[in-house]
Amino acid sequence: MIVDGKAIAKRVYAELKNEVSHLTQVPHLTVFTCAPNFETKKYLQLKKQKAQEIGLGVSIVELPETLTTQEVVQSVQHACMQTDGIIVQLPLPEHIDTDIVLAAIPASYDVDGMNYDGTAHTVVSPVVAAIDEISRVHDVLFVGRNVVVLGHGRLVGKPAALWAQQQGAKVTVLTKESEDIEVHIAAADILILGAGVPHMVTSDMVKEGAIIFDAATSEDGGELAGDACPDCVQKASLLTPVPGGIGPITVAMLLRNVVERVSH
Repeated sequence: MIVDGKAIAKRVYAELKNEVSHLTQVPHLTVFTCAPNFETKKYLQLKKQKAQEIGLGVSIVELPETLTTQEVVQSVQHACMQTDGIIVQLPLPEHIDTDIVLAAIPASYDVDGMNYDGTAHTVVSPVVAAIDEISRVHDVLFVGRNVVVLGHGRLVGKPAALWAQQQGAKVTVLTKESEDIEVHIAAADILILGAGVPHMVTSDMVKEGAIIFDAATSEDGGELAGDACPDCVQKASLLTPVPGGIGPITVAMLLRNVVERVSH
């Protein structure tokens, strides 16, 4: 089965719009960006458009490239007095210490889940929340399953591995440099992909009936591509396509994090 991420996202947006309409205060999101490229600007516009469609207030703050790490931190801290959720859009320029900036976002304002550590006081990352939502819709259970996470990045691999362990799964984390990748992938009941290597996982590598959450996005000949080759659908019992799978749901989950902060 190929997951229709757009349909799931559409339902979530409708639920959020209804919820926001009943709140006494309008939830507000602040997004910081610095030297955004064309793709980043497009993504920011998408976030803003979707937020406004469900009734959220949004401020996109473009910081000057000349700012120091400490000045960016001060901007983030100051925003806490005026907003309900904060995102620092990555990447930041090289001279700014990304770890220090992200650590400066208070846990309850961190709606992008950058500091998610598996505890209740941190916000789950939108990619993980998207995987959770798909699992709920399609009755995917993680308890006792053999889960292989490909990639250990801040946005996909790291939080997904942590979350899957909490669901009771046996988790193996691989990077593209790991040894015996094929052996581990062949044994996986559930694959969570975030390496960013176009089509590195092919249908002959996965076992019959495997579940594939492809959360990677990279470019292949001018087209968006995931880590899984499209032919994996022949073997997988469930596959999230790229584009149109996890991606659309991720933005919806991000906005849900903002709304939940105000509504609870």
